Amino acid sequence: MTQTSSSWINREGLALLTDLYELTMAAGYIKEGRWQKRVCFEYFFRNLPPHAGFAVAAGLEPFLQFLENYRVTDDDIAYLRDLSLFDEDFFDFLKDFRPRCTVRAIPEGTVVFPHEPIVQIEGTLIEAQLIETALLNMLNYATLIATKASRICLAAEGDKVLEFGLRRAHGPDGALSGSRAAYIGGCSSTSNVLAGKAYGIPVSGTHAHSWVMSFESELEAFRAFARHYPERCVLLVDTYDPIESGVPNAITVFKEMQAAGTLSRPAIRLDSGDLAKQSKRAHRMMTEAGFEDPLIVASNDLDEDLIADLKRQRACINAWGVGTHLITAHDSPAFPGVYKLVSVLENGQWLPRIKTTSNLEKATDPGRKNVLRFYDAEDYPMGDVMYGIEETPPTDGEVKVHHRTQHHVHVRLRDIKRHETLLETVFEDGQRNRPEPSIESIRKRAQDQIEGLAEEYKRLRNPEIYRVFLSEGVGHVKEKLLANPDQW
Repeated sequence: MTQTSSSWINREGLALLTDLYELTMAAGYIKEGRWQKRVCFEYFFRNLPPHAGFAVAAGLEPFLQFLENYRVTDDDIAYLRDLSLFDEDFFDFLKDFRPRCTVRAIPEGTVVFPHEPIVQIEGTLIEAQLIETALLNMLNYATLIATKASRICLAAEGDKVLEFGLRRAHGPDGALSGSRAAYIGGCSSTSNVLAGKAYGIPVSGTHAHSWVMSFESELEAFRAFARHYPERCVLLVDTYDPIESGVPNAITVFKEMQAAGTLSRPAIRLDSGDLAKQSKRAHRMMTEAGFEDPLIVASNDLDEDLIADLKRQRACINAWGVGTHLITAHDSPAFPGVYKLVSVLENGQWLPRIKTTSNLEKATDPGRKNVLRFYDAEDYPMGDVMYGIEETPPTDGEVKVHHRTQHHVHVRLRDIKRHETLLETVFEDGQRNRPEPSIESIRKRAQDQIEGLAEEYKRLRNPEIYRVFLSEGVGHVKEKLLANPDQW
């Protein structure tokens, strides 16, 4: 399907998609004469969802669209004026404000891991703050759903996964963002027609039980549906009894379609009951009727664990409709992405900043950074290393790195075949510096990235922990700042 531009979705008028404290800080920076101070913030996450061995970065392109279209409207100003918090100098600033920051980011569809910067914002203090909440909102949810979708698709072992989550999504925008992210994560289609129009995602669907119940008989309902939609004829067979009536009536209709030359592939959907048992019986009935390759779609509160269990039971299911547990990321409904200040420009020199805490795991990694991914002799990723942006990465086959929290621990990555720099500049001086990639290219990147991981990181339970390290330079700076956070 050809992708349409997503720019028709109104990203203007979203300037107030922010927390109030971003505005109070911005107004305060103007009063203090600090708003033009140049800073660097980084977006990263601290923990993966339960049982996940990786995450799939998503949401970057909608965020860049938000930046390009950022406008504080007259109506926004009128609302803010009614809050009696800000003065007219701040409103004059907002009327003309456009983000001019430089954005460096890991491309959408890349597999990513805790603590490494996924998006880096370099600009004035005020613009870095004003865009913070929108960035977190757009990337956290999208990355969560893309990651969940990737796990479900791994469990399906190459079968098609159809995203059916619209009616259980968290509002209209959650539905649109979720459908887009689920497609990036590996789903083959969506039931969400608006998402299909907006993003060029293939749409799919069958019919409801109400279709069957509105006719005098199940057979009549099936015949009518087949008559009108012969090329998309997937019959929902469990309105009354799937084995006693649903499948036999479907077989009758498929034979009639075969005789008329309109049958492409016999297809049914099961939406309740013991899916393993019913699918096996339905498959046997259909093959005995002469249909050697029937499509059997299953739905009904599926997730990766249930799909994997049905696979172990050798259920005769070859497509999976997944809704609630996907679109809500039911087992972990929030992604722990954060946005932290890592460096400040003082007198022409970038000075690192660190957030300290009694929990060493939550201490930030200071300074502007690159992320390098190292690959082994079999071309599997073997570890990511955060380097200072001014550091020269190694070119030989061995790298000495620091553990993120146990600073006395030094590790050597050996037998390195190659490395890849993950962050790239995607936005500067108010606009993208490259064309918007198609949804298909983003999805393909995600599939290639997941396929390129070693199997131990893709286990549904107890996956191997992927290693993210600090370079010797960043590790040294972090040690010094932990000992004396304000020494720079």
